[in-house]
This record gives sequence, structure tokens and C-alpha cells, in this order.
Amino acid sequence: MSELLVTGGQVLRPDRTVERADVLVDQDAGDIVAVDDPGALDGDDELDASGGLVMPGLVNAHTHHAMTLLRGYADDKPLDRWLREDIWPVEAELEPEDVRAGAELGLVELIKAGATSLADMYFHVPEIAAAVDEAGFRAVLGHTAITVGKEEDAARADVQESLDVAREFDGAADGRITTTFQPHSLTTVGEEYLREFAPRASEAGLAIHFHANESPGEVDPLVEEHGMRPLEYADDCGLLTEETFVAHGVHLDETEIDLLAERGVGVAHNPAANMKLASGIAPVQRLREAGVTVGIGTDGPASNNDLNPFDDMRDAAMIGKIGADDPSAVPAAAVVEMATEAGADLLGIDSGRVAAGANADLIVLDLEKAHLTPVHDLVSHLAYAASGSDVRHTVCDGRVLMRDREVLTLDEKRVRERASSRAKDLVARAEASE
Repeated sequence: MSELLVTGGQVLRPDRTVERADVLVDQDAGDIVAVDDPGALDGDDELDASGGLVMPGLVNAHTHHAMTLLRGYADDKPLDRWLREDIWPVEAELEPEDVRAGAELGLVELIKAGATSLADMYFHVPEIAAAVDEAGFRAVLGHTAITVGKEEDAARADVQESLDVAREFDGAADGRITTTFQPHSLTTVGEEYLREFAPRASEAGLAIHFHANESPGEVDPLVEEHGMRPLEYADDCGLLTEETFVAHGVHLDETEIDLLAERGVGVAHNPAANMKLASGIAPVQRLREAGVTVGIGTDGPASNNDLNPFDDMRDAAMIGKIGADDPSAVPAAAVVEMATEAGADLLGIDSGRVAAGANADLIVLDLEKAHLTPVHDLVSHLAYAASGSDVRHTVCDGRVLMRDREVLTLDEKRVRERASSRAKDLVARAEASE
């Protein structure tokens, strides 16, 4: 057994207290073996955490990380126009190699920003899975099905592909990849497909991940057509199970919040994208009070425009207070929990905590920075002052992915060059097809 000792630092414990301790990792099993007093443990290799904080790797609970290729391509528009006028037309020109390049770039960015896992929705999933495997990352993947604007055969094939891909890649990358069935949203996938395929996904033991109530445009049409709120409609179609989590959940009423709590359905909150697209303010405080599990996602880098989960932690706290009209709402400790343990619960992975038996998904945050001085409350710093650029080391499944700011599993220079080239060619193809 190869053991890694993370030594010399302070440790963020599951109850959000901080203490000086060392962390021993079984690199073969990918688990944390022990957290003990400094000097009490020995390992085959050491990771220096001196002057730092050992904490769980951050969980990006909802993203489309291969969209790094479209970062800055289209901004400052409402969601529906942004998708239909800009994003969907260029995505129609995507080639598998584009998605691989975008995914690799996204993974480099995430590793450097302190994330160790993500829940992704996108296309060309084999390419994304290959990138995740090479990077040593942990991911929940799936093919996102859209039926609007398609002939019946093509629409059905797309939803079937979402089911097939989920079955095929579940357990890939030595178990670091799990999967979800992914109808894009309640307004972009026809009712007949939801009613047919949701039960099939549940029968196959698959979790379900879809966009819900992101904007009024995802609410009003469903209320008008079905005479019920979107999540009531989703429940009627069989989509809401304990393995389901929805993205955004901005425009929820009390009935829907109670329904989420009753069904055990979680929400991936995406504060930066919600603000940028003026989608609204999700009722995070109310969701948490109702017992709904809430994680934090960056959404895609075309609607954020980065993959820095620390930024979204701060955004979640700030916008949560405005939404509740209460400065005590969505406090620092809650935000840290949402970005770690709650996010892991949402994804169904045993990460998000520095404790014996948990997945060894860890980061070391460098505390010797002017903007992290003085230290009155480290949890406060994590929510309000820290940045992804403060991350010194990143470990996933016991493997060191980044040491002293150098990504070890991907060639950052090559990844950036390839992504820039693929992005340029992709946009050129899209413009030529107009």
C-alpha cells in the first residue's frame, strides 16, 4: 500500500472547526486512512501543507465545463436569446475533438482552482470521460438530450442516447466516473419522452439531472400548458426521485420547495450564471430551511465566465443575503458546507469531508497571503476572501493532481494551445454556416 502524508498544516474538520493535524491517505484505495495529531502518522510520500489549510476538494455541482471554448463568445443577453441566437448555433458545429480540448482546458482550470469533482451536462461524452480519466478527476457525466426542433426519430434517438451513455460510462475511470440520465429541461424535452424515459432511467438505477425553473421562460409556458408548476409537472412525469438533482431552481414557489424536500431532490445553485443572465435569485435560505440539499455549481464558462468555485461560494453568500433580505442568511459555514459535503451528497459521492474512510479528495489552501491576513475565522475567509489562486496542492482519489501550483496530470501549455486553436476553428465554422 502506497501512503501519502499531508503534513504540517491545519485541517478543516467536517464540523467546520479547524485544528492542527496531519492526514494520511491510502493512494491505492483512494481513501483517507487517518487524521491525527502532527507527527503521529508516517507515509511513503509527503505533501507539505505548512502555512496552509487542508480541506475537502470543492464540488462543482453543475457545469458544462467543455464550454471553455465559448468563454467570452456571447455575453450580456437574456438566457433564451443567448441560447438560441449564439450558443446553440455554434454548438451545432461541435466536433468530438473540440469537446475533448474544451474539457481538458476546463479540468486544468478546475484543478488549479481547488475543485476535485464535477457534475457535467454536455455532448460527446466519450471525449469528456477520456479527459476526466487522464486528468485523474472525479465526475458525474451524462449526455444532455434535447428534442425541440427535431423530427420524432431524431428526438427519440437523442433521449435514448442519454440513457445508453449513462449505462455505458457508469463506473468508468476506475470508478471515478458515475453518470446521470439528462433531459436538458422541462421545456426542451417533449412530454412523451419524459414520461417514457424517466421510469426507464429509474429502473436502471440511474440518477437524473436536468435544468429546472431557471428563468420565467421555463415556468410560465408549463403553467399555461399543464395548469401546474414545473416541478409538479416533473413529478407527474416521474422525474423526481431521491437520486434526482436539478440545476438552478431560481423561480420556485413554496409548493415546489416543499415537493423537493418531500421527494429528497437536491438543487445545484449557480449564483454567478444566474446573476449574469439576470435569471433571478434562487431561494437558497428557504430551500435549506426546508431540508433540501443544496450544492454550488459554476455552470458553464460561457455563462459565468470562469470555473472558479471559490468565486461562486462568495456569490452564493452575497446573493443569498439579498434574496432573503437578511444579512444572516446563507452564512459562511453554510456556503462552505454547500461547496463541499452537501455538494458531494448531491452527486452521490463520499467526498466533501476530511475524515477517515472518505474519498481522499483534498486541497491545500495557502494561508500566507495578504488577503487572508489576519485570521480571525478561517471559515469566513473561505467564503468571503479566498480564491482558487490560493490553492497550493490538489489531490483526487489519493492522487496528487497539482503540486505547488503545477498540474501534474495534464500538460497545461499544450492544453491551452490546443483549446485556443480548436475554439478559433469552431467559431469560423459556425460563422461560415450562417
